[in-house]
Amino acid sequence: MRLRFATAILCCLCLGGALSACGGSSSSSSSSAADNGVSAKAPNDIVTSAAQAVKGVTSIHVAGSTTSDNSPVSLDLHLVAGKGGRGTLSFQGQSLQIVAIGQTVYINAPASFWSKFANAQAAALLHDKWLKAPAGGQFSPFASLTNVTDLFNQLLSQHGTLSKGSATTVDGQKTIGVVDTSKGGTLYVATTGKPYPVELVKGASKVVFDQVNQPVSLSAPANAISVPGQ
Repeated sequence: MRLRFATAILCCLCLGGALSACGGSSSSSSSSAADNGVSAKAPNDIVTSAAQAVKGVTSIHVAGSTTSDNSPVSLDLHLVAGKGGRGTLSFQGQSLQIVAIGQTVYINAPASFWSKFANAQAAALLHDKWLKAPAGGQFSPFASLTNVTDLFNQLLSQHGTLSKGSATTVDGQKTIGVVDTSKGGTLYVATTGKPYPVELVKGASKVVFDQVNQPVSLSAPANAISVPGQ
């Protein structure tokens, strides 16, 4: 069984650097919390501070949309550091549910998904059922999407030349923008509290990071079918 779906989503989010892949911010009311000093740093150091801050979270919500080859791509994931995550992904008109716990990934999708991204045999076997698979090999992109460390390493480590953008507020959170001048796009980083990444924007695309350290429950789906050959 060949699976190209998660790889395509991961590449769409990260190829050429996250700052060039995702996009659209808005201003709103400001926060009264004390400034964390990140806005005084150089652009590369702001991104480094954001990456370091994410390493300390217990959980985070990642949601948004972009396009790949004129096809919409979206994700809505609740991630738990050191454990895994759960949520939904969609690409090229196909969507699925995913749960990752430790070294195991569970995937639930309709027959049309399996026909397009795997084969007819998989479609017949797995239609609207949960697949259980090891979080490695062809399933490693799914594991990366639901792993806080892996996902943010890819989102924040690949970029071009950076410059400091404007201070603004995003959903009530004071932020400083970091602009990728060579590839386009902006990362907004919180300037109060921990310097968490708040939003990645470019054009009509946007990925938001919120619900930091909020409780998230993870449980293995019942009656999952183990991937053939495992």
